[in-house]
Amino acid sequence: MSHPIIALWSHPRSMSTAFERIMRQRGDLDCLHEPFMYDYYINRSTRQMPHFDAMDEHPRNYEAIRDMILARAEKGPVFFKDMSYYVMPHMLADEAFFSRVTHSFLVRDPRAAILSYAKLDPDMLCEEIGLEAQWHHADAVMARTGLTPAVVRSESVQADPVGQMDRYWEAVGLIPRPEALHWNDPAPTDWQQVQGWHGEVMSSSTIRPISPEQQARTEAEFDRLAAEHPRYRDHLAHHMPFYLRLLALAT
Repeated sequence: MSHPIIALWSHPRSMSTAFERIMRQRGDLDCLHEPFMYDYYINRSTRQMPHFDAMDEHPRNYEAIRDMILARAEKGPVFFKDMSYYVMPHMLADEAFFSRVTHSFLVRDPRAAILSYAKLDPDMLCEEIGLEAQWHHADAVMARTGLTPAVVRSESVQADPVGQMDRYWEAVGLIPRPEALHWNDPAPTDWQQVQGWHGEVMSSSTIRPISPEQQARTEAEFDRLAAEHPRYRDHLAHHMPFYLRLLALAT
């Protein structure tokens, strides 16, 4: 029996790991953490990903990773969060797998995302900001299915965790599990491969709201960073149009 495969396509520093934490806490999904990262950073990227300690037993090319996900979906429903830039555009040629997955997307204000990214990986490439690939991915979903995929703003999850997650779960065919918004158990073992990226969520127990004051500080801090390092403003200018297109689809 084949079970659902739900993918959350995100971009770096979009609160996607906290979102994944909620999905794991539901208890009814087999969850994977960025499985296609292996194909991108081991086989295709022009540089090494900082804070990535690859596990020997993990499949390392697109086809093997896809087959692992399909095999796990024979046993039960699967959820994975990943980045669209890991799989675009070659996933578009894999029509069977593309159609097998329920695609959903998570976006965050790119100023906040780039600011957070720069603190961990100041040499990130423009492609790795990730929003352009997300848009082309979502656009392909709409073109092939005639349906608008679920697009979630991370700020909406922070502002109204229960309401936003209920809407997301309904959109991807899951029953509500509000108890999943709180956790006390240890961080998942497969996060250890990238623990340098996820210290905050690994030590948290719920989603924390963001205040208008925090938002204003983030914008001011990004402006200071971009004044010192103009490439970050170039990254923002490149990806902002794609972010706005995705934002127009958000519920």
